[in-house]
This record gives sequence, structure tokens and C-alpha cells, in this order.
Amino acid sequence: MNKVSKSILVTGGAGFIGSHLVRHFVKKYPDYKIYNLDSLTYAGNLENLKDIEELSNYEFIKADITDETMIAELFHKYQFDKVIHLAAESHVDRSISNPLAFVKTNIIGTLNLLNAFKSIWKDNFEGKLFYHVSTDEVYGSLGETGLFKETTSYSPNSPYSASKAGSDHFVRAYGETYGIPYVVSNCSNNYGPFQFPEKLIPLMINNIIEQKELPVYGDGKYTRDWLYVEDHVEAIDLIFHKARKGETYNIGGLNEWKNIEVISLLCEILDDKLDREKGSSEKLIYFIKDRPGHDRRYAIDSTKIAKELGWKPSINFREGLIKTIEWYLKNPEWIQNVVKGSYIEYYKKQYS
Repeated sequence: MNKVSKSILVTGGAGFIGSHLVRHFVKKYPDYKIYNLDSLTYAGNLENLKDIEELSNYEFIKADITDETMIAELFHKYQFDKVIHLAAESHVDRSISNPLAFVKTNIIGTLNLLNAFKSIWKDNFEGKLFYHVSTDEVYGSLGETGLFKETTSYSPNSPYSASKAGSDHFVRAYGETYGIPYVVSNCSNNYGPFQFPEKLIPLMINNIIEQKELPVYGDGKYTRDWLYVEDHVEAIDLIFHKARKGETYNIGGLNEWKNIEVISLLCEILDDKLDREKGSSEKLIYFIKDRPGHDRRYAIDSTKIAKELGWKPSINFREGLIKTIEWYLKNPEWIQNVVKGSYIEYYKKQYS
């Protein structure tokens, strides 16, 4: 294993992917000091990290990456020499209604981190790393065939994907201009426990459980590649420790499904789990007006990370959905706290 720093900053570590990643690193690498920086917007939930909050190699920092002064002060105070940058506004629908918020967090926030990182290390970047976690949506939309490769040209179609594309470009530009050692990964749609219920799978799980309507955009035939969050975390771990600097790695689940197929499968599994009449939940499906700039198909070619780092997804889609559904069924209070906003009180109690 390469020699690594023991002062690692994870941004967005109270969010869905971030909380899985932080927990993984804190438990697997007790010699690392993991700093979890999160602004605790609506999707950040410290209840996701209850099991590690008292461990000595973990520290939570409440801060907003859009606050340039605070970020600079934190870097000078803690001397973070490795960064895993996950903090982002990530919901396409909200980016359509409020694009500026996405520019501020995803572009300006990333620049603040890059500038702070550059400032404290200047020309002494040996053993340092800035790892930027991004999305496959920067590539745009695919037709019926083909896969996104690391060499695919960027063609973002929503304010969200445009803001992420911009942040990707700035990371690479700082690498070329200032010599910052970096890696970038672009992943497909994640799913699993602790996901905020604005996303398709947890939204549908919750609605099916509560027997609410299941809204589907357009004809429902929009195709996505689905990646189980723990598989994504394992890929990030490998890239963080073993990837060549200045490289990009695509991470895909090898699970292409149309949205309507995903919803139908969720209905099938939950009808069985809840002892409901077969097909009863599918009656809740209804189609709504499509959203603007809706990409038809995403699919990732993960050949590079497989060949160079030996990574491949370990969980097939049905297995992953069952694990996810079982977690939500066993933790109804978690989603109720999220829906009601009660998780915010947990932060106040623990960290005020």
C-alpha cells in the first residue's frame, strides 16, 4: 500500500455516499484521522454516523464549502493533506428551479477547497492528493447503444450536470496549472441505505410502504446504470490508495434498468415482503409530465478501473434492492425523522 497521510478531509460526509465512505474509512483505517466536513443542509444527517461519532480517529466539522474564509482557516488549522471531495448539490429537479445554488456549491465550493489546498502546500505536494468524486451525468445522454468512457466528451444537459462538469474541469485545470496531485471519478446512480427520499429508489420504497401514488416522468423508459453504495465506497477506497495521479476512473454498477422497470421490481419485492396481493402496488404508478433536459440513457464502461485496480461490483441489482428495502423496513424511524426534519434536532443535541 502507498504511504498515506493520516489527516484526511472528507467533504459532504454526512450525506448519503459520504456517510457510508466516512464510516468505512474510520473503521477500516484506525491510524487515519478522518475529518468529516458538512454544512448539514437538508440531505446531511449525522444520525447516519452515530456508531462512529465517539471514535478517536473521527472528528466532525460543521462548515460550508462556499465560505471561502472559513475553508482557508480550516485548512491552515488542520493541515489536511488529502481530500476526498463529495460535497455537492446533486438533485437534478432542484437544479432546474434554482441553478445558482448549484453553481455556488459545486463550482465555487470546489474552487475554495482547491485554493485552500494549494495555499497551504504550495509547491510541496509530495504525498498529497485531491480526490474529486463526480457523476456520469457530465457526459450527457446516450442513445440505445454505447457506454460512457473516461475519454467521452462532456455534454451536460441540466444545470446540475453542468455545474459538476465545471467542477471537474477546475480540478484538472488546477492539476495542470499548479501541480496539484488529483484524481477524478465519475460514477453512475447510487442506491442503498440512508439515501434521502428525494431520489427515485428511496422515494418509491417509502411511497409503496405508505401506499401513496408512484409518480413516473414521461414514459418511464429513461435508462440508468445502478451502483450499490457499498460497491462505490470500495471503488473510492481503491482509487484513493492505488490510482495514478491525474487520472479519471469511471465507476459503474453494470446494472442498466429503465425507471419503470425499477419501480415495478420494487413493487414486486415489497408486495412480497409486506404480504400484499401480487401486483397491488403497481396500481399506484401514474405518469406525469417529463422534466426539462431529461437525459434518455446513461451507462458506464468500467473497464479501466477493473483492469488497473481490480475493482468490479459485487452486488447485483435485485440483491442490492432487497438489502436496501430490508434496511428501510427495519428503520422506519429514520425515514420518518427525515421526512419530518427531526434529524436536525439530533445535531443540535449532540453538537450545539
